[in-house]
Amino acid sequence: MPVYEYTGVNSTGKKVRGVFDAESARALRDQLRAQGIFLTTHNEGKAKRERKRGEIHFENPLRDRVSLRDVAVMTRQLGTLQRAGIPLVECLTALVDQTENEALKRVISDVRQKVNEGSALATAMGDHPKVFTPLYVNMIRAGESSGNLDVVLLRLTDFLDDQVRLRGDVSAALFYPVAMLVITLLIVGVLMVVVVPRVTQLFEDQGQALPLLTTILIGFSQLLGRYWWLMGMFIAGAVVAFRRWKATPDGREKWDRFTLRVPVFGSLQRRIAVSRFSKTLSTMLASGVPLLTALDIIKNILGNSILIRVVEQARLNIREGESIAGPLRRSGEFPPMVTHMIAVGERTGELETMLGNVAEAYDYEVQQSVKTMTGLLQPVLIVVMGVMVGGIVFAILLPILRMNEGIVM
Repeated sequence: MPVYEYTGVNSTGKKVRGVFDAESARALRDQLRAQGIFLTTHNEGKAKRERKRGEIHFENPLRDRVSLRDVAVMTRQLGTLQRAGIPLVECLTALVDQTENEALKRVISDVRQKVNEGSALATAMGDHPKVFTPLYVNMIRAGESSGNLDVVLLRLTDFLDDQVRLRGDVSAALFYPVAMLVITLLIVGVLMVVVVPRVTQLFEDQGQALPLLTTILIGFSQLLGRYWWLMGMFIAGAVVAFRRWKATPDGREKWDRFTLRVPVFGSLQRRIAVSRFSKTLSTMLASGVPLLTALDIIKNILGNSILIRVVEQARLNIREGESIAGPLRRSGEFPPMVTHMIAVGERTGELETMLGNVAEAYDYEVQQSVKTMTGLLQPVLIVVMGVMVGGIVFAILLPILRMNEGIVM
């Protein structure tokens, strides 16, 4: 069934736009009229799609963004419909009507059409890698193969909800420190560019020798006022050079190793990676995904080349008949508690349960670490802000105080 993009006017005269399934343009007009919408323009969605490697490209990436939360909600709805025994195509049709995100609506419509034509759900979803990750697609494929698609969908929903919650916790915790840093930079910038030059003119008119601190402040203010564009170019060039260096294999390895060794932040990054590794592997194994396939997918979500190499080596060793815990323990990059619990899970046949316990423990540690870090960052940033602003004010007031002392004497 074609998917139409339309614009129209509702009964109150307000302009509306959206996406709608209809057999034809006439059917589209009739269905919208039944909803109280007068159709003004329409375009068939397929005509505006560009096929490239099976992926749909949209015209407005900001409006058509599909978030992880959108995918989680859609997955839960699909799992609920499947558990109720509704045929897959009807489930997808209901999702098209239910979904408000236009981009996701179009993707689901495309998936539904391919499934209706005989494709597997995992194959149809795999044509949209920007929406459905390889991890997601492989879990769907495992669910279809085992006949437990509804169970896998609900398990996948729990996994996505955990990822959304973790991202939200970290983002919310870092919002205040980042906001404080931005405010500090803005205040210092205004003082240096607006206030200091005006005070400088007053000092020049007096012809009095200035203290060293005031001289340095005035010199930096003049440098910032005259050559801000040069400083901006230097910063931009440094950022570009750093990103190019980090894009090289050697640069990426050195940077990732450095980030893992940084006090406090390195430990937090390692905890997040371990939690992500354990939770993802537990979910995939419980869904029926083969271990080697799961490890090949998981390595791409760790975000650190050092840990990726460890998982790659573990995968090679497992293929040769070794256990999971051994290579991870020898690498020294995974905490001893993690490798010990994995070894116990392998011996007892409860690897998925042990991995789930590891993920739960490290999720809690991540939350506590983030709270501790933000609790320390807030007073530190306040002190830094006070020192910077107070230093500038003191440098301005110092010559004024000396002038007053000269007048009194």
